[in-house]
Amino acid sequence: MTFVIGSACIDVKDQSCVEVCPVDCIYVEDDDRVCYIEPDECIDCAVCESACPVGAIFKDEDVPASDAEFTAINALWFKDKDSARAQVEAFAERGSSIT
Repeated sequence: MTFVIGSACIDVKDQSCVEVCPVDCIYVEDDDRVCYIEPDECIDCAVCESACPVGAIFKDEDVPASDAEFTAINALWFKDKDSARAQVEAFAERGSSIT
């Protein structure tokens, strides 16, 4: 299990989650519209979940259906940042699920 950052983070990037993460597994760069959790580094402590002011962080098994693709987008960012960014952009432009 890991945690996933969903669509509520788009353009918010409060980064409270980054500040509280004990293993520094949450990443964001200037070109990003959301923060990303490295699934291989996350220790499932859940500290980030309660720190998020917009409720954008979920256990991977609890991600709402409307944000289901963010599980894959989070993992993709660590392999292909441009593709992950494009998927977030498409989601934001449509305001609905990416198909």
